[in-house]
Amino acid sequence: MKKKFPAVLMMLHVLVLGVLIPTYLLIDRKNTVLNALILSVVALILICVIYTIIYSKNSMRRISKMNQHLESSAAEFMNSLPAPVAVIDESRQFVWYNQIFAEKIGLGQDVYGLELEGFVKIDMNMLLKEGSAICPMNGSIYNVTAEKFDKNDMSFLVLYFHDDTSYYTVRKRMEESHPNVVIINIDNYDDIMQNAKESEKAQASVETEKLIENFMSKTNGFIKKTSSNTFYAIIENHHINEIIDSKFKILDAARNIKISGKYSLTFSIGVGQGASSLAESEKFARQCLDMALGRGGDQAVVKTDNGYRFFGGVSNGVEKRSRSKTRIIANALQDLIMNSDKIFIMGHRFGDLDSVGAACGLAGAISLVGKPVYIAVDRTKNLATNLIDIVDEETEGELFITPSEAEGMIAQNDLLIIVDTHNKDYVESRSLYEKAKNVVVIDHHRKNVNFIDNAVIFHHEPYASSASEMVTELLEYFNYDGDEKLRNCHADALLAGIMLDTKNFVMRTGVRTFEAAAFLKKLGADTVAVKLLFSNSIDSYRRKTQIVASAKIHNNCAIAAADFKSDDIRLVAPQAADELLGITDVDASFVIYKTGNTLNISARSLGALNVQVIMEQLGGGGHQTMAATQLEGTSVEDAVKSLIYAIDECRKNADNTH
Repeated sequence: MKKKFPAVLMMLHVLVLGVLIPTYLLIDRKNTVLNALILSVVALILICVIYTIIYSKNSMRRISKMNQHLESSAAEFMNSLPAPVAVIDESRQFVWYNQIFAEKIGLGQDVYGLELEGFVKIDMNMLLKEGSAICPMNGSIYNVTAEKFDKNDMSFLVLYFHDDTSYYTVRKRMEESHPNVVIINIDNYDDIMQNAKESEKAQASVETEKLIENFMSKTNGFIKKTSSNTFYAIIENHHINEIIDSKFKILDAARNIKISGKYSLTFSIGVGQGASSLAESEKFARQCLDMALGRGGDQAVVKTDNGYRFFGGVSNGVEKRSRSKTRIIANALQDLIMNSDKIFIMGHRFGDLDSVGAACGLAGAISLVGKPVYIAVDRTKNLATNLIDIVDEETEGELFITPSEAEGMIAQNDLLIIVDTHNKDYVESRSLYEKAKNVVVIDHHRKNVNFIDNAVIFHHEPYASSASEMVTELLEYFNYDGDEKLRNCHADALLAGIMLDTKNFVMRTGVRTFEAAAFLKKLGADTVAVKLLFSNSIDSYRRKTQIVASAKIHNNCAIAAADFKSDDIRLVAPQAADELLGITDVDASFVIYKTGNTLNISARSLGALNVQVIMEQLGGGGHQTMAATQLEGTSVEDAVKSLIYAIDECRKNADNTH
């Protein structure tokens, strides 16, 4: 708060007295009420005048002491400095400043007695703690340093204002012009083009290059085509920020390019922003591109200090028809298995039929090549106990062990295979993963930030329907001694995993999914036995229908909250979400349920709405048609509000891209 100089108050008081005293002399003396009122006012003003004089003397005495101290030490020096200097007292009021301060900071205004923080924008806590602070003032940026000194019973702070405007201007210009590597990849270009006519290939190539040239024309960077489906660009920071603000409109434009009139081209873009050099920027761009491809493509990824930012991702992953990668990985995996002493397999926490099924199928194949294999699973926290019991009976109880037993058994030359997850936080046993020296990952979920980054083999295909499908394809290329084949129970387990994640071959089903199922059927998989694994008790069925009946519709989304607790809620809730998709005009379904102190949301979609993006806003993830998240320390009502907000934001962003 600014304080006026006491002399101003004295002048006002004298002026009022000059009016009141003549008035008192001229009025009727018999009017005692008016006389008393005037005398009271005069007395009050006299008291104020006396206080003002005393205060003024004290203030002037303080300033006089300050000036005497400055005159005897450094007043002439500080006045001659080419930088603004000011002195404040213990109450942070100005008691002295030099001429250049008055000109540049005060702009001619008298600031004696004014409080520092009411006059300039400065963080005093930082100034006192760090000894310096930034102060923007009158179009300039000052770096303010402070020096404390004491004189007698008074303490003062000398402030030096260093004009760093030129430095910050150059720094901003340098940051804006900092170059970044951007890699643009055309998703599955070879697979899409292999059956296209030459004229269609040429037309698509021309349209693609025109689109990219138009994209680059709005920048002062350059781009180079390094292969038929890859482009490298160098773009300055301020143009990158403009592209980010526009949410990478090139992704939407790319989908309008059709091959053979039906296949849309999609781009995956990795942006290497925030690097200190071009080499590091190229490394960041590759990491971001890998993340974009691992999440199904058709999106741009920007690396940030806290992880990654994602843009786009509204299309389904395109199925790759070539199996050359699968064959190479199968051969490498078998070599790794043969060179290991023991093999341990585990899936994700609260394993389902896909997680357990993929582990069982892989374990069956490994046992055929003569290597000891174990599946680490917590039966008390598993949704596929029926399958575990059946396989356990067929293998005479030699396959499944607890995670703690696996932790005690694993050694230096052993191999750990993780299926149906690539997230360190979701594995069945984090301790087992950390003890393993050699790790293999087989997963189909869209890539997230906290992925396993030390895997010897990272087999990740986001277009695949399930981990069981990926394992089945690998087993087709395994080399076995003799004529032995996979046991029926292992084939059943793999088929159950495929059927679970495809919703009985309805969702996320490609040509290779049916080929994998046919291979399993050839091995002896029994569809009736697999169907029995999906059967529920009458009580579970009642709980599922109860959740479905409680659903509300918002923006073509069914939202249901299970207000009860049960041992099979983790199994019933996703089934209820699947059932809700059968309602007319429902694009996605969300079921909220509680386990302990944690709120869980199970999300399902038929493809019209990307539930992965919605769940990522709430800290989760998954696939475009199947995702989930967990919320800690929140109520069901707050979870519903957060979910509705995320749905509306997703709808709004989707509308803006069309």
